[in-house]
Amino acid sequence: MSSGTVTGTAEFHALPVTTVAAQLDVDPARGLTSAEAEARLARFGDNVVRVPAGPGPIRRFLAQFHNPLIYVLLLAGVVTWVFGGHVDAGVIAGVVLLNAVVGFVQESRAQRALEALSRMVPATATVVRDGVPQRVPAARLVPGDVVELAAGDRVPADLRLIEVHLAEVDESALTGESVPVVKATGTVAPSAAVADRTGSAYSGTLVTRGQGRGLVTATGGETQLGGIQHLVATAQVVETPLTRKLARFSKQLSVVIVAVSAAAFVLGVARGTPAPEMFTAVVALAVGAIPEGLPAAVAIVLAIGVVRMSRRGAIVRHLPAVETLGGTTVICTDKTGTLTRNRMTVTTLAAAGAPVSLTEAGETLRECLVAGVLCNDAELDEGDPTEIALLGSAIAAGLDPAAIRAAAPRTDTVPFESETRTMTTVHGGVSYLKGAVEEVAARCEAEVAPGGVVRPLDRDALDRVHASLTAQGLRVLAFARVTPGTTPVLLGLQAMHDPPRPEAVTAVAACRSAGIDVKMITGDHAGTARAVAGEVGLAAGRVLTGAELAAVPENEFDETVAGTQVFARVSPGQKLDLVRALQRRGHVVAMTGDGVNDAPALRRADIGVAMGAGGTDAARQAADMVLTDDDFASIEAAVRVGRGVFDNLRKFIAWTLPANIGEGMVVLVAILLGATLPIVPVQILWINMTTAVFLGLTMAFEPTEHGIMGRPPRPPERPLFTASLLRRVVLVSLLLVVAAFGAYRLQLGLSASLAEARTTAINVFVGVQAAYLLSCRSLDRPVLRAWPGHSRMFLLGLGLTAGLQLLLTYVPVMNTWFHTAPVGVVSWLWVAGASVMAFAVVETDKLLWHRYTVKASRGA
Repeated sequence: MSSGTVTGTAEFHALPVTTVAAQLDVDPARGLTSAEAEARLARFGDNVVRVPAGPGPIRRFLAQFHNPLIYVLLLAGVVTWVFGGHVDAGVIAGVVLLNAVVGFVQESRAQRALEALSRMVPATATVVRDGVPQRVPAARLVPGDVVELAAGDRVPADLRLIEVHLAEVDESALTGESVPVVKATGTVAPSAAVADRTGSAYSGTLVTRGQGRGLVTATGGETQLGGIQHLVATAQVVETPLTRKLARFSKQLSVVIVAVSAAAFVLGVARGTPAPEMFTAVVALAVGAIPEGLPAAVAIVLAIGVVRMSRRGAIVRHLPAVETLGGTTVICTDKTGTLTRNRMTVTTLAAAGAPVSLTEAGETLRECLVAGVLCNDAELDEGDPTEIALLGSAIAAGLDPAAIRAAAPRTDTVPFESETRTMTTVHGGVSYLKGAVEEVAARCEAEVAPGGVVRPLDRDALDRVHASLTAQGLRVLAFARVTPGTTPVLLGLQAMHDPPRPEAVTAVAACRSAGIDVKMITGDHAGTARAVAGEVGLAAGRVLTGAELAAVPENEFDETVAGTQVFARVSPGQKLDLVRALQRRGHVVAMTGDGVNDAPALRRADIGVAMGAGGTDAARQAADMVLTDDDFASIEAAVRVGRGVFDNLRKFIAWTLPANIGEGMVVLVAILLGATLPIVPVQILWINMTTAVFLGLTMAFEPTEHGIMGRPPRPPERPLFTASLLRRVVLVSLLLVVAAFGAYRLQLGLSASLAEARTTAINVFVGVQAAYLLSCRSLDRPVLRAWPGHSRMFLLGLGLTAGLQLLLTYVPVMNTWFHTAPVGVVSWLWVAGASVMAFAVVETDKLLWHRYTVKASRGA
C-alpha cells in the first residue's frame, strides 16, 4: 500500500498544533500505541522514497541500437565484411558498441538520481510510542508518530513541530535557503512557501542546532522529498541539439543513399549491364557514400572536449553535453553555493544610525564586535554559520576571539528563543544581548555614539540604516550591553550575507557578452536574490517570486519567464516549469544547481550542471556535467570548450562529406557513362579508413579559434548543413570528381594499365582531401588570414597519410590486396596540381563568400 498522509489535508503548517493532533488522532505526550502504529504501517506502507521500476538493463541496452545512424553503420559494417575488410568491420562494430554503452550509461542517470534521493532518509529515528521514547527504523514511521529531533539528526519524515528549543534546520538542499531556518511552533498562511513554513520540518533536511518534537504528517512518496522524486521520475530527458541534428542527418542520408543506389541499379540493368556487375557497382556507390568515420569522429571530438573540460574543473558524464553547452542560449543558475560561497560573512557594521565598513570599524564599534564573540556558541570551524560569521568579523577587525572569551568567561546564558528572537549571555557584572534588530531596539533607550559617548537612541536613524541594509539583502543582527539596574544600551549592528564568488562575477559577464542569457532561480528571499543579482552583474529588474509566478496566466507564462532575470522563493516544480517554458521558446537551456530541489530541473534541462564539492548526490546523479571545484567560472570555460568542439565537428563534417559524396559520384558517373569503375569498393574502403583516421581525426585536436566567445550562440534550430556548408560540400565534391575521373581518364589515355590509372585516381582523392583539410582549419575565412595556431597532430596526420599512400602505391603485397600498381612522375604531378588547384578554388570561394555576406549584412 502506498505511503501517504492520514487525512485529506496537506496544509498542516497552517493549523494549530492541537488541531493537527486531533486530525492525526494522537496524544502528543504519549504518541501512538504500538498496535496503532502497526495498523497505520499496514495502511500507509513503509516510509521509503520508492524508485519506480523502469526497463531492465538488457532492454535499455538493446534500445541503444534503435537509431538511423546505427542502421547506416551496421550496413557499412556488413558491406565492409562482405568485401573482405574484416578489420574495418571490426572497427565499425566497436563504434556501434561504444555508442550503445554511452547511451546505456546516460539512461541510467535517472535511476541513480532516484536512488540518491531515497538514501537521504535516515536509517533510524527516535519516536515516542506508548509514552516511551525509542529508536525505530525510519522506514517504519507512520503519520501520527511523535518524533524527537536533536542537533545532527536528519529529519526522517515531514513533521508539524509541537515543541522546539533553539531548533534550527538546514533546508538548503530542499529549498535553496542559504542559512539554517529558526523553527517555531506557530502557524503560517496556507499559501506559504516551503521555505517559510517555520512550524514544519521536512524529510531529508538536517537539524543544525537545538532540539524539537514533531508529529509525522507525511511519509514516503507523500513527503516534500517524495514529491521531488516524482518530478525526477517523470521529467522527460530531452535530446541534445547534436543528437537531434545527427538523427535528422542520418535519416536523410539513409534515404538518399538507398534512392540513388536503387536508381543507379535500375538504370544500369536497363542499359544492358549484367545484374551481378551492377550489384558490385551499386555496392561501391553505397560504400563510398556512407561516412563510416562520422560516428567515431563525433565520439572522439567529444571525448577530446571532455578531457579539455576536465582540465578546467568540469567532469562530463554525458558526451553530447560537451557540444550542447557550447550551444547554450540560457543558463538558469541557482544562487546558494553556485553564484555565492554558501558561507555567511559580515560586510557592514552600523552605530548611531550610520553604516561603517568592516575595515573602518574603530573603537566605537569595538564593543559591538566583542559582544558578537561573547554572545556566541560557535567555534571558527564548527557551529551555526551566522555565529561563525560573527567570529570572522572580529578577527577581520584585529581582535582575538579566544583572548576575549578568556578575559570575560561566561557565567550564565539565556538561550536563543524563536519567540523573542534574542539570546543573552552573562559575563560577571555585564551581559550582552544579541538578536533581531526590532526586538533588541525595543528594549534599549540609549545607544553608543562616536567617541564612546552614550546618548538617547535615535530610532528614526536606526530604522533608516536597518531598512537600507535589509534592502541590500543583508541579514542584520543588533547587539546591546546590559548592566544591572539599567536598560540595555545599543552597541551597534552587524550585517552579513552570503557573498558572491568573485570568479562568478567575471564568468557571468563573459557569458552575457557571448550572447548567453543568465537567469537566477533560487528558493531564497526576493530581497537577497535581488542583492546577489546586482553583485554578480545580472540586470535584476523585476524579481518574480514563486507566488507571483503561480498567478501568471498560462498564455503569458512563457513570455513572462523569458523577460525576467531573477526568480525567488520558487518550488522544485516551478523550477521545472521555468526550464520547460524556455525550451518551448526554442532555447537550449543549461541548469546549474547543487540541491535536491534542483534535481528534476537538472534532468529536464538540455544540460544539467551540478556542483561536485558542495552539491548533493541527487543533483550530481541527475546532471550531465559536474563542476569539481563548484566554481561558476568553470561554466564559462566549458562554454568556450563546447563552442570549440562544435566548430571542430563542423570542420570534420565539412571535410568528410565531400569525400564520401565524391566517391559515390565518381562511381555514379562511371555507371551513367557505361565505363569501367575508376575506383573499386576495396579501394574506397582504403581511402575512407586511412583518411578518416589520419587526416579527419586531426580536426578533434584543433585549437579554439580566436574570438569564439565574441559570437552569439548559434540558433538551436540551425541544421548541421547550413547553406554555406552545403555549397562548400557540393563544390569540393565536384572538384574531387573532376580531378579523380580526369586523372583516371588521362592515365588510360597515356597507355597506363587499369591498375595504374586507379592508383592515380586514389592518390588524387587523398591529395585533394589533404589540401582541403588545410583549408578546413578555418571554415568561414581564408585559412592563412585566420590561422588558428600550430597543430602537431595536423602535421603528423599529413605525414602518416603520405607514408601510407606510398606503401599502397609501391609495396607489392599492397598492390595485390588493393589492386594498385606503381606509378611514375606524371601521375604525381597530376596529384600535386589537382591538390593545389583545389586548395586555391576553396580559398577563393571563402574570400568571395565572406565579402558577399559582409556586404549583404551592411545592406540589411
